Amino acid sequence: MTAPQLDDSASTAPDVLTALTFASAKEQAQALADGRVSAVDLLEHSLARIARFDGELNALVAHDLEAARASAREADAALARGERRPLLGVPVTVKESFDVAGLVTSVGNPAFAANRAEHDSFAVAALREAGAVIVGKTNVPLALTDLQSYNAVYGVTSNPWDLERTPGGSSGGSSAALAAGYVALELGSDIGGSIRIPAHFTGVYGHKPSYGLVSLRGAGVPPGRFSARDLSVAGPLARSAGDLELALDLLVNRDPLTAKAWRVSLPPARHAKLSDFRVLVIDTWPGTERSVSERLVIERVVERLRTQGAQVSRPADLRDGLLPDLARAHPLYRSLLGSSLAEPPAQSEAARERLAALAPDDDSADAAWLRAPTLAHRDWLKADERRYALRHQWERFFESFDVVVTPVAPVPAFRHNHSEPKDARTYPVAFDNGVREVRFLDFFYWAGLPVLPGLPATSFPLGLDDDGLPVSAQAVGPWLEDRTPIAFARLLEEAYGGFLVPPGYEAGAGR
Repeated sequence: MTAPQLDDSASTAPDVLTALTFASAKEQAQALADGRVSAVDLLEHSLARIARFDGELNALVAHDLEAARASAREADAALARGERRPLLGVPVTVKESFDVAGLVTSVGNPAFAANRAEHDSFAVAALREAGAVIVGKTNVPLALTDLQSYNAVYGVTSNPWDLERTPGGSSGGSSAALAAGYVALELGSDIGGSIRIPAHFTGVYGHKPSYGLVSLRGAGVPPGRFSARDLSVAGPLARSAGDLELALDLLVNRDPLTAKAWRVSLPPARHAKLSDFRVLVIDTWPGTERSVSERLVIERVVERLRTQGAQVSRPADLRDGLLPDLARAHPLYRSLLGSSLAEPPAQSEAARERLAALAPDDDSADAAWLRAPTLAHRDWLKADERRYALRHQWERFFESFDVVVTPVAPVPAFRHNHSEPKDARTYPVAFDNGVREVRFLDFFYWAGLPVLPGLPATSFPLGLDDDGLPVSAQAVGPWLEDRTPIAFARLLEEAYGGFLVPPGYEAGAGR
């Protein structure tokens, strides 16, 4: 993508723009409302950072600068008239898979490289109606099906913390844009950690909403679909937990068909103090060995929660049957995930051979994944019933607890690895007894935990590991109680801080 050509006629004082570089969207909106900065100047400041850094990051892959500048001018005129909207004049970017009028939606697939959207998706329209200035769209993996963000249309996106590493996927360009200080708010989607893992890899915040809460109309390809992919949700990424809630409030109740009769009114957060939270922390997935990174993340969370007086429990503390069986649920997640594509990609030859060799009574997660693309509808209905039963199990669990805290992934951001086939990839993971290679398919335990029952989950940063890479945990809450895990993350942010600026990307830094 060619670097944006800048308009150097800024009138806002440079120190004001510098101070707003890593400010929250809420703080930027307030500065605009107070007249401390103009929307035009804030946009040009954003474009200047993109021009400076995106040659190496390749996070922003589609834009219409004239449309963005026109939107900024309209925002300034509205501000001058006294209008006030939650994001009036605030620059934002959105994941490439969301339709933005006038821009291509390809999901990295060359077959859709000319698929120029005529209308905004419902989610993008919500941000625009709130006054946001849509700067452009950020990079994704092919078909949104990878933990890395690269494709034949737009190339490879890198992590601001280490250019040799991925910012994650599939909302990888989204997280990189936030961490690099391009914008304060992003729109992503999540079915296998695609919001939470990129947030973890880059040290930002991400929220996977309860299933069905945010419309996905106008997202993905082919264009014109009415139904959303099973399990998938749209949600915000930001550099502060408060911005997650701001954005979520804008994104709900957007479907005009359902809005005729039904409107969601999200319950308030269960608590306003960390000391009131009842927290279950889990650091080891059943049947696996805990990684060094998983141990670090949970130890850091537990230390902070106990310091704040929260009630912290471990699975061993629970009465039998209270916590749903995570090991039994994961094959079900794999089955529904693998059967959620109307046109699944062809399996590799090795995968077909493993499928043919499966024993009829093999009910492992690997067997579920291999069988998923050809799952009979009657079997899908049985799996769907088990999914709903699991949601009710979790509802009973949350009578005794407010949030479950787990790692997001077994490692921080890993190095670029584009070997094929994807399912055969392995990644080095440090354990207490040494480093071992872990399969691509074994990175989704924590990510899938809230996806199957449709629960909300907020990824929140916890600082850096010993190698200087960001690490995060996720807080999972009860269905439709999205404000509770977001509030939990916000209270930790207020007590201990949150997002950290990657070295070399500080406001005013050059390359």
